[in-house]
Amino acid sequence: MIVTTTETIPDKEISEILGIARGSTVRAKNIGRDIFAGLKNIVGGEISEYTRLQAESREQAMQRMIEDANRMGADAIINVRLTTAMIMQGTAEILAYGTAVKLK
Repeated sequence: MIVTTTETIPDKEISEILGIARGSTVRAKNIGRDIFAGLKNIVGGEISEYTRLQAESREQAMQRMIEDANRMGADAIINVRLTTAMIMQGTAEILAYGTAVKLK
């Protein structure tokens, strides 16, 4: 599956637009990470536990988007975007979406 943030794919021609492929995940912080994050907040620096949590969440949302595009019979996903939204205190959704297309 070709996945790109661009509108076109070099040397490929889009033959059909299948629709929007999407994938999301909702993640919550946990008490262990929150305690460590609170300590990090005092001394400063990157909160690596949250960095890893966000990276895992992005990868899961992307994988779910690809699975959605596969169900549509897509060859590629163009114009891919990622967004996040807070669902409730300490809980966020990561959404990956793009246009599923068939290639010639």
